[in-house]
Amino acid sequence: MDSQKRRETRLWYILGTCAAGVLLNFLGNWLNNALGLPFYLDTIGTILVALVGGYLPAIVVGWVTNLLNGFSDIINIYYGSFNALIGVMTAYLAGKGYWKNPLKALLTVPLLAVVGGGLGSVLTWCLYGLSIDPGTGLAFRILETGMPAFVSQLTADVLLDLIDKLITVLAASAIIHVVPEKWRGRFRPEGRKQPAEARAFVEHGGVIAHSLQTRVLLVLSASILVLAAGTTTVFGFFYHNTLLAERETLCYGAATLAAEAINPDMVDAYIAEGEKAIGYRETERMLTAIRDNTPDVEYIYVYRILPDGCHVVFDVDTGEVEGASPGEIIPFDESFDEYLPALLAGETIEPLVTDDTFGWLMTVYQPVYDANGVCQCYAAADISMDRLQMNEVGFLARVVSIFLSVFMASVAIAFRMANRHIIHPINAMTLAAEDFAYDTEKARAESVQRFRQLDIQTGDEIETLYHVVGKTMDDTVRYIEDVQSKTETISRMQNGLIMVLADLVESRDKCTGDHIRKTAAYAGLIMRHMRALGIYSDRITDEFYDDVVNSAPLHDVGKIHVSDTILNKPGKLTDEEFEIMKTHTTAGGEVIEQAIETVGDGMSGYLEEARNLATYHHERWDGKGYPTGLAGEEIPLSARIMSVADVFDALVSRRSYKEPFPFEKAMDIIREGAGTQFDPEVVRAFVDASDEARAISEQFMGK
Repeated sequence: MDSQKRRETRLWYILGTCAAGVLLNFLGNWLNNALGLPFYLDTIGTILVALVGGYLPAIVVGWVTNLLNGFSDIINIYYGSFNALIGVMTAYLAGKGYWKNPLKALLTVPLLAVVGGGLGSVLTWCLYGLSIDPGTGLAFRILETGMPAFVSQLTADVLLDLIDKLITVLAASAIIHVVPEKWRGRFRPEGRKQPAEARAFVEHGGVIAHSLQTRVLLVLSASILVLAAGTTTVFGFFYHNTLLAERETLCYGAATLAAEAINPDMVDAYIAEGEKAIGYRETERMLTAIRDNTPDVEYIYVYRILPDGCHVVFDVDTGEVEGASPGEIIPFDESFDEYLPALLAGETIEPLVTDDTFGWLMTVYQPVYDANGVCQCYAAADISMDRLQMNEVGFLARVVSIFLSVFMASVAIAFRMANRHIIHPINAMTLAAEDFAYDTEKARAESVQRFRQLDIQTGDEIETLYHVVGKTMDDTVRYIEDVQSKTETISRMQNGLIMVLADLVESRDKCTGDHIRKTAAYAGLIMRHMRALGIYSDRITDEFYDDVVNSAPLHDVGKIHVSDTILNKPGKLTDEEFEIMKTHTTAGGEVIEQAIETVGDGMSGYLEEARNLATYHHERWDGKGYPTGLAGEEIPLSARIMSVADVFDALVSRRSYKEPFPFEKAMDIIREGAGTQFDPEVVRAFVDASDEARAISEQFMGK
């Protein structure tokens, strides 16, 4: 009974010390931020607990600190392995006598800085890539000396962490030397004192206990590394293929949309006349919009491929690269030689991955055929493979970071388990891990079930390791299934959006291009000011804001069902014509409803707002609008916002049947409509944003 009480008391001391260590980490970081220092000071508690309690408590403190920080920014979790590794190194160096006095403790600073600053810098590069702000920071100063960018960033991070760890070590040394020896004596770093069973083995055989402990560490390390390598390799391969398939789908979608935007009968005119050709600018704007609204697409261009080279039809400018001029001839790269016969014959080819003049790119060519089936040109979309590679590096860095933490925790546990009852459980877990199958969902489930059926119940750290590895397998399986599910959902959503956009690009409304961009800008402006003024702040969430801004361009999609005669009539519409024009609201809602049915319930939030905008943006606050005569807050909030944006843009814009109203007159009309045509709260927010609205209006003036 006394022994049980001592164990319970010791456990509470350990838990209390770990909690104090986590608190010290947070206090150090808080003080650092309060003083505005360029450091972290978040490992003081980890080092103290390593000195007092050894490896395992230090790992717990390091990981719990970053786990709690992960609630504010999940990326902090991946740095937990370095915080824990600092604790492990401190415990090891303490066992070597480096912390016998403060001066000797200073010798640990460079080693700790290499872990915190050096490895942390490498992980940051893997997760985010390399970005050094010009003119600011130590890294830029080093970069100016001629060092490579990565070396500059790494050097700067290590130098800053040297100061961080110097302050940390001095603080930890000061604290540890005021802790009573009696309190410090309650804990001993692992390896300094063996349990009674181990001492008995030593007494009867000498090397047996040490040999068993060594074998435990070796077997456990090998098992976890095999599991980590196998899981990382298989999962990395799966992740690579998933990313590649997703980028290929995006590239196909962008190239297909670009091809549909091209009038094949005008290709000769586009090449000969360029921007002077009828419809050239409108088509170029559509191509630009396709590129800007398709993630990761670097370039959109249209070539007529002839034996002497690629004749430029369109080449959309980017922020860094100016597109070629219409009619310019671009020579073939060597990587295209094997595809030239098919391209010259106007045939469809598989996606290309090349690394030549314009970098490492995936390219999809979509032929543009005329009414006679003759290929007039190719619309092409390029996606940078460098970004895909950086995504893979970031993914692998996360996996390695998690496995590193699991590895350290597992080894620390095994270090306390030197007894005769652990080899069999470890061998059993190793066998189950080596036989783990990832091929199918059924195989994965059976593999997890087989692992669970081991049912290891040792009542010590081996049982904990068993559950940790089991959880890692469960999380890995769930993550694989989640990626598969999301990939399928994204594919369905893309198909739905592509159908909507395919209908949209066929619209012949001469004003649509600028109108959809301006109304989206006005809608976003209104919502920002509504939130600033506290208007409907509980409803205008970040998700709602994004949904409305992103779906705003679809509010007039129903006009694809209105004839050109009515849509572009220069004069006032007759009553009969106006009734036909009014049907664009219900028609638009029906088009988007079809897309929602295609996507399914899981991803329909964005499209539901698009349906609200398309259907109800001509309803009035007083109930006299169309198509259903909704009034007041019966009208969806997004449609009430779009109503103000739509009418205002119509007032200040030039139309085939009218001149633009002056800005002040248009604002007066909006004010007068508050409470009758418009939601008065929406109008209040728009009037509050009048200066920014004027800037948007002037930005698009003349376009």
